[in-house]
Amino acid sequence: MLDWQQYIEIADKFQHKARYDDRADLRQEIIVRLAEADRNNGHKPDNLSWAYRIASFTVYDYWRNYYNRFNGIDCGHCSNRQRKECKAKELYSKCPKAIEVESLNKPIADKDGNLTELGYLLADDNAIDLEAWLDAKRWLLGCPKRLIQIGLKLYTGEPLQGKDYDYLERWRQKEAKKYQLALA
Repeated sequence: MLDWQQYIEIADKFQHKARYDDRADLRQEIIVRLAEADRNNGHKPDNLSWAYRIASFTVYDYWRNYYNRFNGIDCGHCSNRQRKECKAKELYSKCPKAIEVESLNKPIADKDGNLTELGYLLADDNAIDLEAWLDAKRWLLGCPKRLIQIGLKLYTGEPLQGKDYDYLERWRQKEAKKYQLALA
């Protein structure tokens, strides 16, 4: 059984293989993977070579994930024929299937020549649709008070009485007819 000091020493030997900003993260990842492997080791004799192999695979995973994060794809998604072609023509730096990641700060010019950042042009799914909100507010201003009271009962989970059901059904049919006439 290895101790934490040995995990740290092994991780220190491999952390320089990552980008400078990510070295501490890679070091921690190696230490955690070594501890997990040692915990799941069972009754096998302790051998330091497995620890170096695990650290080596952790570095490999780091670079594979890094490439995926910035290019969107790696050689593992390609066929063997494609990989051989890339190797023969030395296309690794210009992967034919790689996706360039755009920056949200990239300036975009409109037809009038005004510059806007790409991030400001993306739609926000959580934004309030002001036109629909104003239409709903306008509709509620002209809506009968009894219909609003029925809506509040439905919202709070109170049971509706028979007259409330009839009134609500009449308004639903009236609105459905308006909608059908608007479509025709």
